[in-house]
Amino acid sequence: MKILGIGNAIVDVICKVDDQYLINNQLTKSTMKLVDETEFQKLLSTLKIEQTISGGSVANSIVGLSQLGNDVGFIGKVNNDDLGQKYEEGLTKEKVQYFYNKKKEISPTGTCLILITPDAERTMVTFLGIAGKINEQDINEKAIKDSEIIFLEGYLWDKGEPKSAFDKAMSLSNTKVMSLSDQFCVDRHKSDFFNLVKNKLDITFANEQEIRSLINAKSFEDIIEFGKQIGKLLIITRGEKGSIAIRNQEIVECQSKANLKIVDLTGAGDLFAAGFLHGLINNISTKECLEKGTEMSSKIIQKIGARLD
Repeated sequence: MKILGIGNAIVDVICKVDDQYLINNQLTKSTMKLVDETEFQKLLSTLKIEQTISGGSVANSIVGLSQLGNDVGFIGKVNNDDLGQKYEEGLTKEKVQYFYNKKKEISPTGTCLILITPDAERTMVTFLGIAGKINEQDINEKAIKDSEIIFLEGYLWDKGEPKSAFDKAMSLSNTKVMSLSDQFCVDRHKSDFFNLVKNKLDITFANEQEIRSLINAKSFEDIIEFGKQIGKLLIITRGEKGSIAIRNQEIVECQSKANLKIVDLTGAGDLFAAGFLHGLINNISTKECLEKGTEMSSKIIQKIGARLD
């Protein structure tokens, strides 16, 4: 197997809202907020659902990789309930090997409200449910050893137990890749994430906001300097400014695509990572990897949700 993703197995519930809805519910645009089941259900009861899909950040990337013809798998925890069943079916339909045996749990399968405003920004409200209780017993050791790369998401650090699963996966893996996931996530775990990026990961994906926050950068030059110093592959997406890959003294840039009809930014980073990693495992140049990431993210932001048809 080429790549094994490990992340929060979350069912995405996509809804359209206006800016006032975010203000009324004290939500910060473009971020992810963790809530309990009561608050989640309260918000859900006021919304019209556009679409429901097997999601989670790394799961989205893994599906993208599968759609590009790669041999991939995923580990994420669901309950043996209706949503858990649908989640597994959603991945299997996309030819992703699912390395988790679901069972009856006290907590339900995790769910995420993806609220899309008219400017195409997405704001997420997540009830992690059982997804946030993944632990080291849930990690399939054989699947990790049989994969060339493991791809982890920063969101996994948002609760205690998943950290042990994360550490176990890291200790068994060949090449370690992680996405920083979200600026609030970075702010919550700054010293841990800094240590991971600097000392443990081989490849890190981040957007400009996240990496600025991680290293307290005053300017983009600070970020480039940091990228050169760590000696690992650091990939940064910059929205309209394109993307950049830094490893040692090599800096490769790629322009974003112009004149896109942007509908929904959900999954832009996830599909960018899928495109880049597709290039990496198929041995194309860093520039071509960035271009493939850009192509994938450009496609996804012109439709609702984080799945290419």
